[in-house]
Amino acid sequence: MSSIATKRLNKELKELLDPEKGPPVGIKVLNTDDLKVWTLSIEVLGESVYQGEIFVLRFTFTDRYPMESPEVVFVVNEEYQAPIHPHVYSNGHICASILGSEWSPVLNTSSLISLYTGSMGKSDAEEGKASEVAAWMWRQPDYQSQRPVDNDRYVRSAPLSPKQTRFHYDDDTV
Repeated sequence: MSSIATKRLNKELKELLDPEKGPPVGIKVLNTDDLKVWTLSIEVLGESVYQGEIFVLRFTFTDRYPMESPEVVFVVNEEYQAPIHPHVYSNGHICASILGSEWSPVLNTSSLISLYTGSMGKSDAEEGKASEVAAWMWRQPDYQSQRPVDNDRYVRSAPLSPKQTRFHYDDDTV
């Protein structure tokens, strides 16, 4: 791994594991034994159809981090499932421009964690990090019961890594 990536990841990991700062409420660092692959759990807090549910995110970093976004997927196995969301496929792949064309090296794992916790329904009052727009959208009828329209087709032929997919970002409002 490049020295830039190693230095940056060590800094971010130190912040996540800091006893005073630590990860946001509801987030647990499950595994960071390999600096290139981190797993974190998200317990959904606040008013949401997912309240109390636990999801697991896997971050995979390359030598080009932070110039290139990490691969971020929801872990899907016998124990965990991906949330039902218009930008999350049932195999755990996430279609989000912030992980593709909108990535910026100023973003980091904490900003991505805040994005996911916000899109699952935490309110600003509860966490101070989730966007009001995301919280509003999650309260809309049927919003939480949607998978991407091409879910079945995509999952049948999806590559192992979503980074090998050229997603079409037609709705970045959710």
